[in-house]
Amino acid sequence: MPVNIVAPYLLTALLRGPRRLVYLSSSSHFGGHPSLNGVDWRGLSAGSYSDSKLFVTALAAAVARLRPGVLSNAVDPGWVPTKMGGPSAPDDLELGHRTQEWLATSDDSEALTTSGYWYHRQRQQPHRAVHDEGFQDRLLQTLAEETGTAL
Repeated sequence: MPVNIVAPYLLTALLRGPRRLVYLSSSSHFGGHPSLNGVDWRGLSAGSYSDSKLFVTALAAAVARLRPGVLSNAVDPGWVPTKMGGPSAPDDLELGHRTQEWLATSDDSEALTTSGYWYHRQRQQPHRAVHDEGFQDRLLQTLAEETGTAL
């Protein structure tokens, strides 16, 4: 939780004036549960990777809603061969970062959209909780309380 959602939340809250934000999600977010009960935000006990990726994907959508001048998107780089993914991961490591770079820098009309969940430059439908404004608001309120920093 500290790495996958608390840090992105704090960086977002503390940055002034970004035009584009790209959050690192995962297809694992589909296995996440939109419940904030019992979450160890400090990471003293093992948390759910899937939950953390659902939370950061919802953060991206919340920022898109609450900061209309900022393009905010979440990217699933795929299951790539890294230390975490392992050597037999099926996705292409090169493709893993290309969508992030494209969303951060491109002037293509598709890259100039917001509130998307992307996989290899294709917009995908995320977990249904991602665009639930009530869940987004509860997540932001909880993170503000946990960090002492409001978005």
